[in-house]
Amino acid sequence: MKKILVILLVAFVIIQFFPIDKTNAPLNPGMDFIKIKNTKPEIAKLINTSCYDCHSDETKYPWYSSIAPASWWLKNHIDEGRKHLNFSIFATYEPERQIHKMEECVEMLEKHEMPLESYYIGHQDAKLSDLQRQELIKYFKKEIEETKFKIK
Repeated sequence: MKKILVILLVAFVIIQFFPIDKTNAPLNPGMDFIKIKNTKPEIAKLINTSCYDCHSDETKYPWYSSIAPASWWLKNHIDEGRKHLNFSIFATYEPERQIHKMEECVEMLEKHEMPLESYYIGHQDAKLSDLQRQELIKYFKKEIEETKFKIK
C-alpha cells in the first residue's frame, strides 16, 4: 500500500510539469457580443459573470487551473465552450449563425443547462436566479428578432 501511495505521489508531481496554456487571444472590442449589441449594463454584467469565462477570450483562470489534472479538465472545458460559442468574436459570425447561437443561448437557459452546475463550485456569483434567467431569455429573444429584421 505504501509503495502505491509513493508511486501516485510521484506521478502527481510529474504531471505538474505539463501545465495548460492560459493565454487568452487578443481582444478586439469591435467584435465582442456585448459591444456590438449595445447591451445594457445590467444584462452585460449577467452575461459576463455567467458566460464569459468559458465562452469568450476573457477567461479568468482560477487557482486550481495550475494543478494537473484539474487544469487539463478545465482547459478542455474552456476550449469546448469557445468552440461552441465565443462572445469575443461574435461579430465574425454571419447573421444566420448569430441567430442560431442566440437561439441556443435561449434553449440552454430555458433548460437550465447553462451555466453548468459544475461551474458554480468556484463561481457562486454566476448562479442565475429565475428572474435573471428570464431577463436573459427575453434579451436574447429580442436580439434574435432585431438580427432577423436587419437581414431582411
